[in-house]
Amino acid sequence: MRFRDKVAVVTGAASGFGAATARRFAEEGAYIVAADINEAGLAKTIQAVEAAGSTGISVTTNVTNGDDVEAMIRAGVERFGTVDVLVNNAGAGHLPYMMHELPEDQYDLMFNLNTKSVYWGVKYAVPIMIENGGGVIVNTASIGAKSPRPKVTAYNAAKGAVVVMTRGLAGELARYKIRVNCVCPLASETGFMRSALGIDTLTDEQRERLTRDVPLRRLTDPDDVANAILYLSSSEGGFLTGVSLDVDGGKSI
Repeated sequence: MRFRDKVAVVTGAASGFGAATARRFAEEGAYIVAADINEAGLAKTIQAVEAAGSTGISVTTNVTNGDDVEAMIRAGVERFGTVDVLVNNAGAGHLPYMMHELPEDQYDLMFNLNTKSVYWGVKYAVPIMIENGGGVIVNTASIGAKSPRPKVTAYNAAKGAVVVMTRGLAGELARYKIRVNCVCPLASETGFMRSALGIDTLTDEQRERLTRDVPLRRLTDPDDVANAILYLSSSEGGFLTGVSLDVDGGKSI
């Protein structure tokens, strides 16, 4: 088990990429701090963590609120003694709008939820990692940060900032043996679809349209992202920092 007795904090852990990541870390022996605003979803994630043979706690967290994020990190330290891995995964998109038509509150949400949440996570986790003599941070960006689509410019820009923050943090924190990387997934049939398209389930026609320029001809599965995050967090990825790993089936080629 690659993460036996390590402590992994995963935000956005109630569903989608975050739930899969929490489960996969648990399968590899980690203790889990699962954070989200969705309490019912967190309960299911903790059930999956326990079914994988590990232990986890759920912390109801609004990652746009610094006090909530501080409490999340403190809960992990109080329960498990430390934080070894922080996965800043929580995020959401917005419905398609031309930039000049996007409501201001949606613009602000994109940066508070997708970008400032990384700042809060780093602010409160990094001192713990420095004290420990090292750690790993993995941020969830988006392939839209590199290959932006029309009508989701604010979302793409917020995720682009995550890529730049990842590289900057990697340089800042290397001296403390803290590695910082990010993943850039393609869209997935998760709760993201509701925030990005206003729907819960894709039709066959919509799925075909979204995947026609993806060489592997499908959307991202949550386990694709979870496995990439595990690799970047593991000793096998121990010489990687500042990396933005495309998990996109070749779309960005």
